Amino acid sequence: MEGICIPFTIVRGYIYPFSGKKQVIDMETQLKNFKKVKSWLGNKLGKGKSQNILSNAVYLFSIGSNDYLSLFVTNSSIPISPQYQQMVVGNLTTIVQEIYKIGGRKFGFLNLGDLGCLPGLRMLNSSNKNGCLEKASNMAKLHNVELYNTLSKMEKQLKGFKYSLYDFNSSLRERIDHPSKYGLKEGKIACCGIGRFRGIHSCGGKRPVGHKFELCQNPNMHVFWDSYHLTETIYHQMAAEMWNGSSTFKSLFQCLIYGKTIGFVQTPFSSAFDCNRVIDVF
Repeated sequence: MEGICIPFTIVRGYIYPFSGKKQVIDMETQLKNFKKVKSWLGNKLGKGKSQNILSNAVYLFSIGSNDYLSLFVTNSSIPISPQYQQMVVGNLTTIVQEIYKIGGRKFGFLNLGDLGCLPGLRMLNSSNKNGCLEKASNMAKLHNVELYNTLSKMEKQLKGFKYSLYDFNSSLRERIDHPSKYGLKEGKIACCGIGRFRGIHSCGGKRPVGHKFELCQNPNMHVFWDSYHLTETIYHQMAAEMWNGSSTFKSLFQCLIYGKTIGFVQTPFSSAFDCNRVIDVF
């Protein structure tokens, strides 16, 4: 089985907001790199075979977190408004349409998690409030609505466009609110960091905020590893959920072949899904 992995991540994240250093490749640069790969494939394999690879590839997008986090954890002058969500999703749409023009047809997307519940933003509430930072949570909700509506439009406008949308927001919120249900003990406090909810991003001792940090005994019992990132346990659970749960991500990959077995995935496809239909989850 032949394949190609080209990750697309941040729409506007050309500066990692917690370090002040350029550590993130912006979407425009990633697209340029992808076009270089396309040319390389054409020269290596020929136009027909390279185009077949590109059209059968699955393009996965998980974007937006840094674009919104930067509004709360840096001295950003950008106003918080619905127009900002439209800009972020609009930039993503432009990239997806470019990949579609090149030949991409199968796309997977993750919506945004509840940003206000991240320890690094939850701690920004006043000391007498332990809930999620409502303003950030609302921004994530608006982003997800905009993303869903945009994908629905592209489904109608772009012939052969197939996509799956994993509800990362609901999955994460379930684990935050009901950690024991998923074999966890702590859904709000990070494993590594300092301050309320261990929300100060000092994990590892190399951050500008200082060298002190606390570390939990068992990160596998936590939803959050540090101020803004999940633990390996959560990512494992979500990956399994995306592949084996109600999400239709698997169907995008099953469309690649017919009547064969890839690892533990059994086809023929006709008994479960229709490769020619656009599939989405929200």
